[in-house]
Amino acid sequence: MSSRNPSVRAEKSVPSGRLVSLAAAADDLSVSVKTIRRRIADGSVRAYRIGRLIRIDLDEARAKLLIPVSSAR
Repeated sequence: MSSRNPSVRAEKSVPSGRLVSLAAAADDLSVSVKTIRRRIADGSVRAYRIGRLIRIDLDEARAKLLIPVSSAR
């Protein structure tokens, strides 16, 4: 028999921002869904699976993908 207790779950990091679909994030950030998927694959943006759905924290994605550009004056 296994001594595993199914009622005890491992601690997981919970995102602090709003979780949105890849399509919604891509639309909000003006990038393609493929770009979002590439950033998930390279680890720069974390994804969360909820059942069969994949969601990302929109605030985290904004912080990682939108880079401020200084004025060249």
